[in-house]
Amino acid sequence: MSEFVALDVADTIATVTLLRTTMPPAFFSDVEAIFRRIATERDVRAVVVQSSAKAFSFGLDLRAAMTELGPLLAGGLAASRMELLGMIRRLQVSFEVISTCPVPVVVAIHGPCIGGGLDLATACDIRLATRDATFSLRETRIGIVADLGSLQRLPRICGQGVVREMALTGKDISAERALAIGLVNELFDDVTSLHAGALKLAAEIASNPPLTVRGVKAVLDYGEGKTVADGLAYVAAWNAAFLASEDLTEAVMAFIDKRPARFAGK
Repeated sequence: MSEFVALDVADTIATVTLLRTTMPPAFFSDVEAIFRRIATERDVRAVVVQSSAKAFSFGLDLRAAMTELGPLLAGGLAASRMELLGMIRRLQVSFEVISTCPVPVVVAIHGPCIGGGLDLATACDIRLATRDATFSLRETRIGIVADLGSLQRLPRICGQGVVREMALTGKDISAERALAIGLVNELFDDVTSLHAGALKLAAEIASNPPLTVRGVKAVLDYGEGKTVADGLAYVAAWNAAFLASEDLTEAVMAFIDKRPARFAGK
């Protein structure tokens, strides 16, 4: 049981709930453990990440982080520098396991989404938000180069110009602007409708053939930074290997019989 994050699995959807507005060092290992578990759950078809706190996330818990990292930030030679490098890399893995989760991850954001919160959100596949949500790469204002994924993932989502503006100023952007630049897919009036909307979207994803959904995500992920030709070759190989399935037969028979399909992931 974690005091920072909770996991609930109902039917084919896993819900990961952030329990606090900040991220102390222990938070990252708990998130990693949860997503590693999800990755092994064959029956999970989609994930929702949400927060039960007053805001989605204010990012890194600076007080807790300074207690743990303070000695490494005080100077020193190669040994302490290498130790700090290793710690940063371990924290990065905590969000990388979200990005590489084999099933789609929908994140529901309300209120401020700052720093590490934005790092986490950009590691997810689809972002939804309330109209009062705000987004900020705040690290620049406190003397840190954001190092948990936003500077790498945001340009693919929003484009370089927008990301450079956010990162170099550290300013907040509104939910309306986040929608306009493609950072979020849809806005909701309040937290209740946001969480319901995220669960509905996850259920829509989960209603499709699960192995095909995993394949779509894998093909999209592979195509990042590749040429169209590379992507086409990869998806051709994927379908040559995995197109034949019981779910494909079920889809065809359901169409012929004019009934809802019942996909088993086989």
